[in-house]
Amino acid sequence: MALMDFIKKQFIDVIHWTEDDDSVLVSRYPMQDMEIQYGAQLTVRESQAALFVNEGRAADAFTPGLYTLKTQTLPILTNLQNWDKLFQSPFKSDVYFFSTRLKLNRKWGTPQPVTIRDKDFGIVRLRAFGLYGYRIADPKLFHTEVSGTREHYTVDDLDGQLRGTMVSCMSELFGESGVAFLDMAANLSEFGAQLKARMEPAFAKLGLALDNFVVESVSLPEELQKVLDQRIGMNMVGDLNKFTQYQTANAIPIAAGNEGGIAGAGVGLGAGLGIGQAMAGAFAQATQAAAPAAAAAAAAPAQSAEDVVALLEKLHGLMEKGILTAEEFAAKKAELLGKLS
Repeated sequence: MALMDFIKKQFIDVIHWTEDDDSVLVSRYPMQDMEIQYGAQLTVRESQAALFVNEGRAADAFTPGLYTLKTQTLPILTNLQNWDKLFQSPFKSDVYFFSTRLKLNRKWGTPQPVTIRDKDFGIVRLRAFGLYGYRIADPKLFHTEVSGTREHYTVDDLDGQLRGTMVSCMSELFGESGVAFLDMAANLSEFGAQLKARMEPAFAKLGLALDNFVVESVSLPEELQKVLDQRIGMNMVGDLNKFTQYQTANAIPIAAGNEGGIAGAGVGLGAGLGIGQAMAGAFAQATQAAAPAAAAAAAAPAQSAEDVVALLEKLHGLMEKGILTAEEFAAKKAELLGKLS
């Protein structure tokens, strides 16, 4: 009966793995009830690694190549199984294959803004996004620290843990560097290099090698970006008083051409930088300048027709410039003409 059971057993003569899915990092060879034949062939292709695990304990690891499985090529497993050098029976062991190819163009980002102290803006919240690439450098360490006994382990399974590591390193770098947000945004390459150097040890603890790390953007949340845009606009303006005076000078001819003159257009033009207030001041100054002339005209004795015409021409010019309204000009015209009668 024991002989029949031995004959019915299925033995594995060739062990290999074909990477059909690019997203798979680790795949366990489908053993089921089969046993590995002593002297079987193990094929590990380029960009792969293999690991034998005996009763949950990581044993022998293999780099790319063709191997004949025997006690000489399985020293750790031989020791764990207490085999002697002449032992040639089939054996059972879990075999895991690892993809050691570079996993490129993996996206990273801060799911929530990172709060830091900025020397320009005080307490701010930053977002950052970019790409990175990595590979499995130590299959045994990756097995014990990350993938474990799972039948398959993919890049998507790992992304969450890696992003958490990145955000942690990023927060530490933000807090220690004291670099202002504007300096970070202007030097993304240097910022990315510093982050990569800080994260490499954290990746190594997982059996990974961080190959490249790119920061594509560093940004503020929308509400803070609006505040930054306003500050940039003010810096571009420079001397706000001179800018307001310039805007006022340009606005007066436009206002004079509108119905109601400056008084009617002042409300619309006054929004934003306080142009309306500046225009009101300019109007007050012009009115004060014109007032002595009008008062002198009222207090003066009867004038000749030539003087009245000259004064009317001056007042008409003030009306055209928007300094006097049409009603004010009409009233003054009637008063002067009345003095001639």
